[in-house]
This record gives sequence, structure tokens and C-alpha cells, in this order.
Amino acid sequence: MKACLGSIRPLIVAGFLTACCFSESAQAADQPQWGERHSRNMVSGEAGLPDTFEPNTGKNIRWSVSLGNNAYGSPVVAAGRVLIGANNVERRDPRHRGDRGVLLCLNETDGSLCWQLVVPRIEGGDKYKDWPRISMCSPPTVDGERVYTVTNRFEVVCLDLNGQADGNDGPYRDEGRHMAPSDKPPMDVTEMDADIIWLLDMRSEVGIYPHDAAHSSILLDDSYLYLNTCNGVDNTHRKIRRPDAPSLIVVDKSTGRLLAQDGEQIGPRIFHSTWSSPALGEVDGSRQIFFGGGDGVCYAFEALHQSAEFESLQTLKRVWRFDCDPSAPKEEVHRYLENRHESPSNIKSMPVFFSNRVYVTVGGDIWWGKNKAWLKCIDALQTGDITDSGELWSYPLELHSCSTPSIWNGLVFVADCAGNVHCVDAETGQLQWIHELGGEIWGSTLVADGKVYVGSRSGDLCILAAEKEKRLLGTVRFDAPVSSTPVAANGVLYVATQERLYAIQKTESR
Repeated sequence: MKACLGSIRPLIVAGFLTACCFSESAQAADQPQWGERHSRNMVSGEAGLPDTFEPNTGKNIRWSVSLGNNAYGSPVVAAGRVLIGANNVERRDPRHRGDRGVLLCLNETDGSLCWQLVVPRIEGGDKYKDWPRISMCSPPTVDGERVYTVTNRFEVVCLDLNGQADGNDGPYRDEGRHMAPSDKPPMDVTEMDADIIWLLDMRSEVGIYPHDAAHSSILLDDSYLYLNTCNGVDNTHRKIRRPDAPSLIVVDKSTGRLLAQDGEQIGPRIFHSTWSSPALGEVDGSRQIFFGGGDGVCYAFEALHQSAEFESLQTLKRVWRFDCDPSAPKEEVHRYLENRHESPSNIKSMPVFFSNRVYVTVGGDIWWGKNKAWLKCIDALQTGDITDSGELWSYPLELHSCSTPSIWNGLVFVADCAGNVHCVDAETGQLQWIHELGGEIWGSTLVADGKVYVGSRSGDLCILAAEKEKRLLGTVRFDAPVSSTPVAANGVLYVATQERLYAIQKTESR
């Protein structure tokens, strides 16, 4: 692989790195997917991570890079690369002018740019299909030398982790057309550009009508990719234009062929959009896919058999369904728009599978629904409609929640949009403690190295002990909101604000 291109603007003063060496973690490992592999649990085996650092002075900051000014995605780390969404406010390639969604591929060592996927906005002037100036929000999934992600145009793409440095691999070879607006001629493809292997356009080939922004973390299961489709309301927020479109699909990772989809007819009950990504677990020898619908229902489906050959589009077989809010409205759901007291619920976080249980946050929509929200614990051993029998416990949250739970050492850590971090008993749901961070929390907690890391939109990153007794280890103030989830990999903590990505690592004098 050729050397990465570009340069970075580090926060640290000149000479700081030469005076320090970075400690290595005994548990060092890549983080090629958002959340723990398959289960989606927000935990990491990394050790030796810092509980103090200073973005302004450079203390314990290995490097940082600009993401523009409206970044919401979390990074993934694999094979010496860090991948994260950005926008085009800071033009890394002067050929790209104007508003674009961008996926950056950075060198893990120093943050220098290896290549970027630059994607024009959806044409037509409807900002609710592709929100202006927002970053590419979907965290990629890396498998060997392949990167799988969903662009701001709601395309499922397979990319070469090496970019164009080792040539333009096929079968897709139209990158020059893809990165140019439709009213402009195709662009020349350079080593700074992404190499697209295949592309599946969910708007034309799956029949979805997207809303706001694509947020989909693809679940890799050997030969298959499972992902949410982002089907949602139109610009009026009162109509589902594609009620028959699926909410969950399965794609062949080698070819991009659509293999299967859910048959639950979730569309008419979607209150806002479909943003929850799927998880996988084995229950009594049965491999199952767990999915949070835009209708507030958590579903389990049989995973596709790896040896199967599909001549036609398959319908995923449902194992169970659990309505997380059975007393909420189920018909003509958009009549409850902007009702903060009564409305349907939806699921924005990922369900987490752990010890034959599924943990998921659910509640009213942040922008348009009621304030109530819960952390639910579901018995994954049951089958059928388990709404009346599947709830093991329910824990009330103060306000809406987008947070995927972290389950560690018999405890569940989760955040809500009121700015609270909750610790509850994983077996019983009994409250252990609450920490008021202040400022909305849109990301998830990360448990790593015996610590809980979580950021807020007020710009604070809180570090707590991952223990039954509350112990605050520190709070770090950034100069921009933290709307994403911290990630740990290879002894480094990564924190993305809406403007910069920071690689944070303990340092020690030689």
C-alpha cells in the first residue's frame, strides 16, 4: 500500500511527541464495527486508557483532525486505518466545491489522510432527504480489505480499504461520475479518492423514501450484511411515502445483491424514521437477528443460513416481536405529531444481546414525540408475540434516549437526552446510581478499562468508574458538542466532537 496522502494540523505543540512515548495496551485490538461484534454491546477490552487529557494543551492527545463543522458519526479502526464521516467545509481536495457528505480514511498513526469518499447531496431541493451540511453519519464496518457503509445518498457501498492506491478494482468503475454532481461532467479519479467495489442504491433498488440523514451501522455476519433502510416520513412529517418498503434488509457482501428483507409491514407505523441498526446473538443454538423498528417494536428474526442459495428475494422469518410501548397509539400515528404527552414510541439505539436477553432503549421521538422513555430488558428465549410475557424488567429514563446500552460486570450503563448517565443492575433493573452530566446526550456510553466514557452536546466528556458505587474520575471540556460515541482501539481512545476527531492516549516520559 502506498503512503497516505495529505497532512494534519495537530493540536500538540512541536516537539511534544519526541519527548514522549505512547504506552501500549495489553488488550490492544482493532474496532472494525460500531459496538462489540455481533452483540452490539458498547464495551471494549482495551486497558491503560487515560482518565485525564487536555484538548487545548495537547496533554495525552496523540493527534487530532478536522471533521468540518457538523459531524455526528463515530469512528471505526482497522488495519492501521481510522474511518469516520465528515462534511466538506474544510476542502481537503480543492476540486470538490460546495456541500458534500464525506467519509475520511485516516492513518491510525498520525491522522494523515489516506483517501476520502466524497458524495454530492441528493438533488431536488428537499433537505429532509439529505440534510444540508451534515457529515456522513453511518459508522462503517470493515472486513479485511473491504469497507461497508451507507452514504448520505442512502447507497450501500463496498469500498477498498486501500483506496485507489492499488488501482481501481471492479466491478464498479464509475467513481468519477459518482463524486460529481449530476449537472457536472465526471471527475478524474486520483489516489485521494475512494475505490467503490459495488453499490446498491436503496432508494431505487429497495424502494425506500429516506428522511433527514442515513444512519446505519452495517452488521456483518460472514457472507451477509444486515442493515436498517432509513425508510421514514416525508418533508411534512405526516406521511410515509413508501409504506410497503422494508425496514431491515440483507445484502450479499461480495456482490451487493439484495437477498432478503423483513415482511413486517412496519412502514405505516413509523413515527419518524428507521435509525436502529441490528444485532446478532445465538439463542438455544438458533442464530437470531435483533432489530429495533421505527414503530417502537423490537423484533427477532432467524439469521440466514450461510450455505443457502437464493434464487429470489427472501422474507426474513420472525421469531418474536416485543412491543416496547403497547399502550401507545398504533393507528394514524402522525396525528400525534408534536404531542409531548401522548405519541407512539420509536427506537433509535441498537438492541444489545447479552446472556439470552435483549437490552434496548425506547421512547418518544426527540423532536416530535412524548417525553417518556425506558430501558427495556427482554427475554430472548421466547417465541411469537411476547409483548405480554417477554419483559423481564423496565427502567424509566427521564427523557428521550438514543443511547445503546453498555453491559459490564453485572451492570448496565445508559444515557438519556436529559443529560443523565444511569447505572442499573443488569439482572433486576434496579437503579444503582445516576450522574447528571448536563447537556443533551445523543451518543452512547462506552465501557473500557473499567471506566465509563460518555459525551454531551454541551461539549463535556464525562469519565466515571464502571462500578456499582458512583465515582466520578473526571470531566473534560471540548470546544464543540460531542454527539457521537467514544471508541477505544489499540490502546487509544477516540472522541469525535462535531468539529474534530481526537486520538487520545496516555503518555509517559522516556
